[in-house]
Amino acid sequence: MKRRVVVTGLGVVSSIGIGKEQFWGGIVSGKSGISKVTLFDTSSHEVHRGGEIKDFDPKKFIPQSKIKDIARASQFAVAASQMALKDAELNIDGKNAKKLAVLIGTTMGEGGMIEEIDKHWTSVGEEGVWGITILKYPSNVLSNNVARLLNLHGISWVIPTACSAGNYSIGFGYDIVRKGEFDCAIAGGADSFSRIGFTGFGRLFSMSSDACRPFDKDRKGMMLGEGAGILVLEELQHAQERGSNIYAEVLGYGLSCDAYNMTIPSVEGVTRVIKKAIKNSGININEVGYISAHGTGTPANDKTECNAIKKVFGELSRKIPISSIKSMLGHTMGAASAIEAISCCLAIKNGVIPPTINFQTPDPECDVDCVPNAPRKVKPKIVLNNSLAFGGNNACLVLGRYDE
Repeated sequence: MKRRVVVTGLGVVSSIGIGKEQFWGGIVSGKSGISKVTLFDTSSHEVHRGGEIKDFDPKKFIPQSKIKDIARASQFAVAASQMALKDAELNIDGKNAKKLAVLIGTTMGEGGMIEEIDKHWTSVGEEGVWGITILKYPSNVLSNNVARLLNLHGISWVIPTACSAGNYSIGFGYDIVRKGEFDCAIAGGADSFSRIGFTGFGRLFSMSSDACRPFDKDRKGMMLGEGAGILVLEELQHAQERGSNIYAEVLGYGLSCDAYNMTIPSVEGVTRVIKKAIKNSGININEVGYISAHGTGTPANDKTECNAIKKVFGELSRKIPISSIKSMLGHTMGAASAIEAISCCLAIKNGVIPPTINFQTPDPECDVDCVPNAPRKVKPKIVLNNSLAFGGNNACLVLGRYDE
């Protein structure tokens, strides 16, 4: 008999709020976290705005002596993990530390460190590059820093499947807890702003200069964001014995790697991943009460995702609320689907569906109920969380309301 997996803790660092309370308050009020980018000079770019986190203080989560040893994305990951464990009231002692897995998804890793290395190397020379800067760069440091600073001794993995990495990590965590390899896992994603990322998405001409408008006829592109989202996944009986607060149950997930195009999603690939998730979760399509869309706000992505949803759900696609919180906090890359999974858990728990803000003009090619500009009081029983990544690395996570 396969074990059931539930979500018992949430931790989030985002441009609309740090911690689940601030984050959820920002979500349901339709707050925009988009502002002028200040972490680096954008004067040579066409876009100058993004979902930059301006009120993050690492000293609240990390000892002062350790802050200099870890870069920004790791700081976000440590903070979100710490908040999630505290929220779950999961005490970590010597025995439990070996039974908790750490799984972090990412797109850029610590890309900003390459920029630091380049700056010192080109201005001073090879001898000007500090060893500690090099040690802060490899992507595996994200999970390692979380494990080291929180004294966790289970497996430590980084999953680099770009913009679907958060869902991939949660899916992996679900598998290892369901199979009995671990009783608990902290899973999610983290990414921070970097010139490399900002320039890369800019050169793809995929960024809007002012706002992200998913599903709007006049949408012009995504806004880049940063942050981290971490969920505590726990075996049901283990959680019950602790008297844990349960946000939602992980019912399953689906993955696809269609390799259709390096940057453009395909309707067939997205359709396949949603169908896989539904089949693997053992649910019926008429049970789905909300879809958290990938919803980047680019013309191609939104149209493709809507067409795929229509192929799966048919006429039901017009009745299911389908919103994108990227309209508020931007595309946080490897953290995106993890933060969106947190939003889904809170939507299930609180009976409120978050809106898609900045929506003005309906698009006949995206004729779905995008919950425009205001939250909606609905108690979804089952929620899908879509994430689509470069190269067709797609993932769809299925969460359900936990009923004893």
